[in-house]
Amino acid sequence: MESLVDDLQLMPDFVREGLSSEEELEKHYRIALEKVENLEMRNMLRGDEDRLGAIMDINSGAGGTESLDWASMLLRMYTRWGEENGYKVKVLDIHDGDEVGIKSATLEFEGEYGYGYLKSENGIHRLVRLSPFNANNKRQTTFASVFVSPAVDDTIEITINPADIQWDTYRSSGAGGQNVNKVETGVRLRYSGKDPDTGEPVEFLIENTETRSQLMNRENALRILKSKLYQRELEKRRVLQNQLEGQKKKIEWGSQIRSYTLHPYKLVKDHRTGFESSDTAAVLDGDLDGFIKSYLMEFGAEE
Repeated sequence: MESLVDDLQLMPDFVREGLSSEEELEKHYRIALEKVENLEMRNMLRGDEDRLGAIMDINSGAGGTESLDWASMLLRMYTRWGEENGYKVKVLDIHDGDEVGIKSATLEFEGEYGYGYLKSENGIHRLVRLSPFNANNKRQTTFASVFVSPAVDDTIEITINPADIQWDTYRSSGAGGQNVNKVETGVRLRYSGKDPDTGEPVEFLIENTETRSQLMNRENALRILKSKLYQRELEKRRVLQNQLEGQKKKIEWGSQIRSYTLHPYKLVKDHRTGFESSDTAAVLDGDLDGFIKSYLMEFGAEE
């Protein structure tokens, strides 16, 4: 960066002396600016958990068939974002809608800083459009929720009491050959523990149908449970820190973080940062960098 900026400061002299063109100066400026901004954004990812991959849960909300379709659109949007940014995206579990879309899905983003970037997506996502499922083609509003937790690795110790876990198995559905539907390879993990600090109940229900191996699916389900418990500890620490600083922020699962309006005008707007884009097609195709960057630049340092 220092080298780029030093060169940029010299280039106006080169232009005046005819050793460089204004076009080259402008190009060098754009490159330097982009790298400075990328460095600033990376500087916002200083938490120990930021460097980890991410586990993302997508759940359809109010809105019936429209909501199921919206959840599948979000699944595609985040998958495309992950692939465009060099992450390996795996579908750990998915529940299809009865007719269209999905009821829920769990994704994993393998790669550095997956959680650091995707933590900006936690919350409720609202869609407004002319519904293709409405006979009168009326405008309809629907919701889906996104929850992101760090994908814990072997370097992080999470202690789980085996007595707090119950296992069920079931037959997986969907493509994958005859074996998928005949053998109970799907696993369902029910966790019922207690918070070591407060004693309050902590419960999670995790399903995994990622592979044809029940043993591997059990291992994957345990890994997801560890990620969720780790995320819970992070949130407890942040709440405590905010209390100590006298500026406790309200953590609301139901808060609407972003609206995607496709009618009567086209606009995607983040309600936390004010960042918006009128290129709704690009956003739904995975172009989220502007939203992620604006979130990190505004809230990253506080976290």
